Amino acid sequence: MAATVDVVVGTIGRPHGLRGELTIRLHTDFPDERFAPGARLSTGTEGGHLDVVTSRWQGGVLLVAFRGYADRSRAETLRGTELWARVEPGEDGSGDFHDAALTGLEVRVGGATFGRIASVVHNPAQDLLVVRSATGEHLVPFVTELVPVVDLTGGFVEVVDLPGLFDSGATEDG
Repeated sequence: MAATVDVVVGTIGRPHGLRGELTIRLHTDFPDERFAPGARLSTGTEGGHLDVVTSRWQGGVLLVAFRGYADRSRAETLRGTELWARVEPGEDGSGDFHDAALTGLEVRVGGATFGRIASVVHNPAQDLLVVRSATGEHLVPFVTELVPVVDLTGGFVEVVDLPGLFDSGATEDG
């Protein structure tokens, strides 16, 4: 597993006021840490980054000013830019996992290898693991009752053997 991974922490929205502040559509549970003054965020382009000068909350909206974008016109050019931060993959301290930590993990059902996690889909009700196996792709709700074991060190997750969860009982092991 990689020592660090890049994750999207926000998307720049519309300018606010005349001094270059921008609204941020958040994709992180740690906005005060990710957008603290002095933080450097990647724009996802080769060598592209933005340095946070100020950040503040106004009416539940995060407003951020970046170095070099001190007026509304210049700040407007950043609208729609995704902001990325480098983090250590794994559990984030609140029991959640970064997608990059889960992607690629082996999926075991009843101790036998069933497939691998291809991606994670974020839905309002719960996240879904996209499991790629010999029988195709399957969606598994990422809840403790169905996925009781997540072993990042061991490189696998254990999924409960629930009838109907997977279309076929086939496993990669045979």
